[in-house]
Amino acid sequence: MSRRLRLVVFGLGAAGLAALFVWGFAELPHFGDFDGAYGQLLADLTVPERHATSAVAVSTFDFRGLDTLGEEFILFTAAVGVLVLLRGQRAGETVAAEPIRAHHPTAESRTLRSVSVALAAPVLVLGAYVVAHGHLTPGGGFQGGVVLMTALLLVYLGGTHLRVGGMRPLTGMEAAEGAGAAGFALIGLGGIVLAASFLENFLPFGTTGNLISGGVIPLLNVSVGFEVMGALLVVIGELLDQRFLIRRGDQ
Repeated sequence: MSRRLRLVVFGLGAAGLAALFVWGFAELPHFGDFDGAYGQLLADLTVPERHATSAVAVSTFDFRGLDTLGEEFILFTAAVGVLVLLRGQRAGETVAAEPIRAHHPTAESRTLRSVSVALAAPVLVLGAYVVAHGHLTPGGGFQGGVVLMTALLLVYLGGTHLRVGGMRPLTGMEAAEGAGAAGFALIGLGGIVLAASFLENFLPFGTTGNLISGGVIPLLNVSVGFEVMGALLVVIGELLDQRFLIRRGDQ
């Protein structure tokens, strides 16, 4: 295919996509104008029936909880896929995926190490807060899991490469990922056993606005937080191991 023909094909596709965007945006309601019956139903049922002040969390873990379980296992499967691909590629390698000097600082810059160490604890607290208050304020397990992953990544950036073996954190990351995914599924099965329906609430709802409220929704947030944190750390850890292996192979 010639360059001119490729440009023509691209131009036709871009023009069609632009037309679809214009058509879609032209039909959008005005800012603040919302008449969706489903959204209004959620807004009306969130507080009185679930004792939670975050309609998004109630929708995610209650009204469409089965969809959320599927989304969680998509991330779980993606992380497992990365493990299989990268570990399969280096299955025949005898060189450990570690730098030559086991205690060589991850970051050469002292400023980067200082900032990383200073931010690690506040970010960890922020992540725990976002997960724990997901049923009360914007946030939850997905967002909080990413923040928790960032806190542990800052520890890595500000510290040193860990040794292969007992000190290696990857096993703990995999355990966190598996525990989070299994926890969500087990809570859903608990609804079948104790309340005759998958993901049906089987705990007291508590007082609206309190941290201990919302029934099983806080537990689901915690499970998702662990799964997201573990999955992302596993993927990052495997990519870093691959990079270290390549670096050592070049030396």
